Amino acid sequence: MEISKNSLAIAFLISLATTIPLSLAQNSPQDYLNAHNNARAQVRVGNMIWDNNVAAYARNYVQRLTGDCRLVHSGGPYGENLAGSSGDLSGSAAVNLWVAEKPKYNYNSNSCVGGECRHYTQVVWRNSVRLGCAKARCRNGGTVISCNYDPRGNYVNQRPY
Repeated sequence: MEISKNSLAIAFLISLATTIPLSLAQNSPQDYLNAHNNARAQVRVGNMIWDNNVAAYARNYVQRLTGDCRLVHSGGPYGENLAGSSGDLSGSAAVNLWVAEKPKYNYNSNSCVGGECRHYTQVVWRNSVRLGCAKARCRNGGTVISCNYDPRGNYVNQRPY
C-alpha cells in the first residue's frame, strides 16, 4: 500500500493539532473579539473590531509586567482590563472572567452591587469600538493579559449601553 505525501501531511497536521494546548488555541485576535462581541450581543451593543495599534499598545505594556506579574494599570490613552493567573490563562478565559461580573452590574442604578463590575462594563461599553489585547507569560510562570479599548469607557454617570 502506497502512502501519498498528502496523506502524510494530513496525518502530521492532525497529530500537531491534538498536541497544541487548548489555551494556545484561544489567544488569537478573533478569540478575543468573539468573547467580547458575544457579551456585547447579549445587551444589543454593536461588535468591536480589532485594531493593530491598540494591540501593539497592549503588547508593549504586558511585556513590562512580566517581571512580577502584578496587575497595575498603564494609565495610558485607552480603556484597559487586566487579568492574571499563577499558571496559564487563555485570552478567552480572561474575557470570560470580566464578563462574569455581569450579575454585579445594576443597570437601573448604573452601579456595581455586591462587588466589582467595571471590567464587565468596559467590555460592553457602547462607544468602545476598537479592541487590542495581548498575553505574556511572567517569569514566575504566571500569565498577564491586557485588553485595551478605544475610545475608553467607564465614564462616571454614563451607562455603558
